[in-house]
Amino acid sequence: MTPPLRPPPTPPPPPSSPAMINRERNDNESEPLVFDASSLRHETHIPAEYIWPDDEKPGPDPPPIFLVPPIDLGGFLAGDPVAATNAILLVGEACRKHGFFLVVNHGVSAQLINEAHRKMDFFFGMPLSEKQRAQRKAGDHRGYSSSFTGRFSSKLPWKETLSFRYCDDPQSPNVVEEYFLSTMGEDFREFGRVYQEYCEAMSKLSLGIMELLGTSLGVGPSHFREFFEGNESIMRLNYYPPCQRPDLTLGTGPHCDPTSLTILHQDDVGGLQVHVDGKWHSILPTPQAFVVNIGDTFMALSNGIYKSCLHRAVVNSRSPRKSLTFFLSPKLDKL
Repeated sequence: MTPPLRPPPTPPPPPSSPAMINRERNDNESEPLVFDASSLRHETHIPAEYIWPDDEKPGPDPPPIFLVPPIDLGGFLAGDPVAATNAILLVGEACRKHGFFLVVNHGVSAQLINEAHRKMDFFFGMPLSEKQRAQRKAGDHRGYSSSFTGRFSSKLPWKETLSFRYCDDPQSPNVVEEYFLSTMGEDFREFGRVYQEYCEAMSKLSLGIMELLGTSLGVGPSHFREFFEGNESIMRLNYYPPCQRPDLTLGTGPHCDPTSLTILHQDDVGGLQVHVDGKWHSILPTPQAFVVNIGDTFMALSNGIYKSCLHRAVVNSRSPRKSLTFFLSPKLDKL
């Protein structure tokens, strides 16, 4: 007897659809969600994990421009009385209100900054499987992370990061180089050398900024500088791929930095926003300047006089955005 004919099976949804993503995850719940920028950057259907609540999504219109004061750090450190007076006034006003300012005449070579950006292009342009050789392990601040998919399951940021530790310590003179050699191999020796040099420049710059902050707070230039000598800090490379629905997601959600001081260099794309006077404002890229903001730890060290302010990063549908971020923290035994 011939068995009855069965209707043909329903074809699976195309691989790019959220339904397929969710189905694959349901078939194997132990397999974590993976943020593969090389494919997701072209998708018009954003997986639900990356869609933010309506009250947190970026608005349809760009926010107003935030005029962050540029501070001549070199003039202050050189003892120029006019530059010093102006720098102390500007940084005091900015930090009491919102904690964001720009540093110019900072002494960091443009060649080093450009090379750090080029190395970032190289790393994030590699296939996902190659980047995952540096995958961040649970409980470790170091390593590659694709949208923090292993830590959270909703309101995921539309970004990739590579983080590593830096020590201003003669006992660990090449900690960045050694990390990349041990993690990625000999081919990354030059990569590690560039970021070792960049971190050393950021550490030196941060100590100069601490002289300015100490002077502006009335405790003298050496007070905070000495406290942060021998710092144990974190360097992070941020890569925000294009998103075909930038109105639905965020590159980084609203947050305050828990560390002491953040020194950021943006590329020319833009996307940093700060929350001041009850609304979001954009901080435009300034190639020759670093964006500096006060973190929660320094807010506590200043007895709440200087503010740690809410900020976020938005994405766009056209161009990837990159930023270099140095999170200054004191030596662990000082906390």
